[in-house]
Amino acid sequence: MTKTRLETFSDGVIAIIITIMVLEMRAPHGDTLATLRPLIPVFTCYVLSFVFIGIYWNNHHHMLHAAQHVSGRILWANLHLLFWLSLVPFVTGWMGENYFAAWPVALYGVVMLMAAIAYTLLAGALVRRHGHESALARALGRDRKGKISLGVYVLAIPTAFLSPWLALSLYFAVAAMWLIPDRRIERTLAT
Repeated sequence: MTKTRLETFSDGVIAIIITIMVLEMRAPHGDTLATLRPLIPVFTCYVLSFVFIGIYWNNHHHMLHAAQHVSGRILWANLHLLFWLSLVPFVTGWMGENYFAAWPVALYGVVMLMAAIAYTLLAGALVRRHGHESALARALGRDRKGKISLGVYVLAIPTAFLSPWLALSLYFAVAAMWLIPDRRIERTLAT
């Protein structure tokens, strides 16, 4: 089975997710900059989530570029990832509208954790399909950043009930860590 439909479908779903997130931001009533102040939490959440969705899209693209073919298991693993990513607009809006209250910040972390787990499962399914000696398997390696991200999410979720701001800073730390492009796949495919 070729990977073209999987890539096209995934790109479409991710584009819709980003569109939904921006549509959730409502213009304030008023014509002064002061009327924008209450939107700062909403905009902050949007930026964080936009960065996360962008990171997933970028890494998903690179990972599938290294793949040669897909299977039914890979299709379901990809849908599992897209399911969790599709919840990002909801938790983003809830967290921003409630000024970073504990439960919304914790649930945001749960969704991010589940998306990270789903991505890990998708990567594993692709490696199983292509073999542990494949270029894809070599490119993914031990995925230290992925494991660190999972650990940070697990730490951030209960932290949200002690200090939502600290949990939020942990989410920003994960995003910052992934903003540095991971060139493993590009390097592996180039050799």
